[in-house]
Amino acid sequence: MSNNQRAQNPTREDAFELPDDKKIEIIKGHVESILQTLGMDLTDDSIKGTPNRVAKMYVKELFGGLNPAKKPSPSTFSNNYKYGEMLVEKNITVYSTCEHHLLPIIGRAHVAYISNGNVIGLSKINRIVDHFAKRPQVQERLTMQIVQELQLALGTEDVACVMDAKHLCVNSRGIRDIESSTVTSEFGGKFKEAQTKREFLDYIKLETRF
Repeated sequence: MSNNQRAQNPTREDAFELPDDKKIEIIKGHVESILQTLGMDLTDDSIKGTPNRVAKMYVKELFGGLNPAKKPSPSTFSNNYKYGEMLVEKNITVYSTCEHHLLPIIGRAHVAYISNGNVIGLSKINRIVDHFAKRPQVQERLTMQIVQELQLALGTEDVACVMDAKHLCVNSRGIRDIESSTVTSEFGGKFKEAQTKREFLDYIKLETRF
């Protein structure tokens, strides 16, 4: 898959020229301006540290996945035990941020692949989901990015992801519908076939008990 076919976030070419500490300094000033414009008293003990906290949160946490240098290195190894069925990791926690209103997206991702000779460490799947979630996102793009990254890492098109998430831009503002959630999916290779897709969807409906 060529880079121009990959789902990309709309970042500028110079997006990573500034170091993180400089970005934090600039964002802190903008947050101060927002709070002052809203009429908040920035000398109050409760709020005077808010601009710095928000700036650090944006750069180091919520949007840390924008920086390609922070992308996890996927550890793959040979499928020596010849496992030939699909592997499914379900109920992966997703915390992301809607790029339209900068409000949280909270949900679960279910990811599967069929090995063509390589397998990936299970925790790396979670880390890949988390990395691409830590960006201003739309759920459709996030779902595609997870699949495309695993396809590259594993050297196979046979990867799938289904995501079910709540968007606080819908739940807490506007229509304020607290019950609705959004489901997106991306199916590659064999997962486009009806039988394989059905098997995957049946697996993610299984209740996990311990």
